[in-house]
Amino acid sequence: MFEHALVRPPPKTFSNCISSHPGHHTLDIRLARRQHSAYCNVLSELGIEVIVLPKDEAHPDSCFVEDTAVVRGGRAFITRMAEESRRGEEEGVLEALKQYKSVKAATQPATIEGGDIVHLPNRLISGITKRTNREGINQMTAWLDVGSDLVEDHSIIHLKSHVTYIGSDVILVTEAFADHAVLQDFVKVVVPFEERYAANALAIGETVLMSEGHLQTQEMVSELGFDVKSLKMSEFEKCEGALTCLSILF
Repeated sequence: MFEHALVRPPPKTFSNCISSHPGHHTLDIRLARRQHSAYCNVLSELGIEVIVLPKDEAHPDSCFVEDTAVVRGGRAFITRMAEESRRGEEEGVLEALKQYKSVKAATQPATIEGGDIVHLPNRLISGITKRTNREGINQMTAWLDVGSDLVEDHSIIHLKSHVTYIGSDVILVTEAFADHAVLQDFVKVVVPFEERYAANALAIGETVLMSEGHLQTQEMVSELGFDVKSLKMSEFEKCEGALTCLSILF
């Protein structure tokens, strides 16, 4: 069970986020901040201490803190992001995490982002994607002293947009990755194509936080015995971010 969640509210520059979402131009920063606050409140209600970093106005995507670090056990690996405009987001995260963990940072030629790393009880699943390369995975696994299976697809931004682990050997997975060999031994909730945004869900104990409106996926998860909590995520979806993106849990 997690004890802490590191979060960072959306900056006023959030509308300049990296996004190809068709609704990006309609982003409402005030609504985004209300949705972020509701997210933090749910974490607190679940017994998590929420550590709030100051807004980072220099980095529009900085609320997506998950990408800046991978934490496991007593160690934290600070990432090196692929997009030049996002480099620097990790500095405040490093300062915060070193109060709790032994910290090491990725070095060139590594690129790696936390949105590509799925935590399992005994290992990781790591995506090699547009944002994460093999060198990044190698540096991370060496520091964290953990094994990792690999899912390689250079057409996607982050693996966690397609695969998340919610406990009890259950994964949420989009149709595109449902038959991948690395995932063959899991109980799979295959997310309908029209609800593919729901493939990114955040599990805390027996509770699974899911984005509002994806009723088929929520029902499938509930039927497996999980307590589903629905959250409004519309403004973060417009910046191609989702539930796991908004926190570093440890």
